[in-house]
Amino acid sequence: MSSSSSPARFRLAPHELWRGIRSTARSDVLGGGLLLTATLAALILANSPAAPWYESIRDFRFGIPEWHLELSVGAWAADGLLAIFFFVVGLELKEEFVAGRLRDPRRAALPIAAAVGGVAVPAALFVALNANAAEDVLRGWAIPTATDIAFAVAVLAVVGRFLPPALRVFLLTLAIIDDLIAITIIATFYTETIDAPWLILALLPLAGFALAAQNGVRSWWVLLPLAVAVWVCIHASGVHATVAGVLLGFLVPVRPTRRARVRTGTDADGAPVYDGLAAHFADRWGIVATLVAVPVFAFFAAGVDIGGVDGLVSALVDPITIGIIVGLVVGKPLGILLTTFLLSRVRGLRLDESLRWPDLAGMSLLAGIGFTVSLLVGELAYGTSSVADDHVKIGVLLGSLIAAVLGGIVLGLRSRRARLAGAPPMAG
Repeated sequence: MSSSSSPARFRLAPHELWRGIRSTARSDVLGGGLLLTATLAALILANSPAAPWYESIRDFRFGIPEWHLELSVGAWAADGLLAIFFFVVGLELKEEFVAGRLRDPRRAALPIAAAVGGVAVPAALFVALNANAAEDVLRGWAIPTATDIAFAVAVLAVVGRFLPPALRVFLLTLAIIDDLIAITIIATFYTETIDAPWLILALLPLAGFALAAQNGVRSWWVLLPLAVAVWVCIHASGVHATVAGVLLGFLVPVRPTRRARVRTGTDADGAPVYDGLAAHFADRWGIVATLVAVPVFAFFAAGVDIGGVDGLVSALVDPITIGIIVGLVVGKPLGILLTTFLLSRVRGLRLDESLRWPDLAGMSLLAGIGFTVSLLVGELAYGTSSVADDHVKIGVLLGSLIAAVLGGIVLGLRSRRARLAGAPPMAG
């Protein structure tokens, strides 16, 4: 082989390079890693001499007051950037209901029920532990109910490579339903007042977005202004603006049609293969959510001044913090396992044959990693920069860390045993 031909072996075409970048950006491990990095950076800055600089950036306000849009940088991250994350969630939810795991009720029944149990039990534990507290404290009942998909799936990808693929499917389905419940809770329980005219006005750009998407329009200069208009109207109405992202995601068609489709390649016979717009948009905007939206939100949401040992002790004896930690570490796995065990005894509702209860126990512990949505609910329940909100952040961080470590140990041991038994690595 001549030396001049050697470099050609390693040269990538532009489309191949872009495909590799997208594949890396969609990696479960990368998403969790960026989230962890942003969280640690926020905690370090908030508890260092650089804290005033960090807080000045987070609390800096800008925007358009006439449109109810003069927000702090932290609020823009929570209300604005996180709407992108929920747009992707909406796309994935619709895909699952129309053509995915949630299409078959019998197959989806157990993880759906497990998600409900994983919301009900930690909420009940939080209320029980704060039964004698002031009424305002109980507003945080929903904080320990959420599962962070990015973190939970990232930990599973790292420690559970040789576990049954059905375990990842169960976790993803559970987390998706968990997100749907969280969205419903935010819209129902954390919306103080609704300005009806703004909400009605949102229907106009929403209808325009739906019409464009159904007709296969993919041009950003058409869809993005409509999406922003929907977000502005819903934010001004008093409903939390992340709901706009979910509504927009639900309007994108899943199945390819003659008008709304994206060519993805050819089949064995050379015929073109098409995908729906939901998968196309999830592919594009999922990268933005992974690389930008969620890490930036975490960076501005997780920066809590612990206040040294005294501050940490004060937080750990607060019933709010205790309720969150117990809810995430005990309530989540207990609700998931108990519901799954009871319903798996019902005729016709059986677990996948490859799953074992120790695997489910480890997975249910990972479901106690409640980061992104838990922090958001904490801000909605108690307000930003309050003592209660600071204790919420400590509770969420500690509870999620304990759940991740315990779940990682259990699944790591199970994966090692499976690897020694000759099990193939899990895909995805």
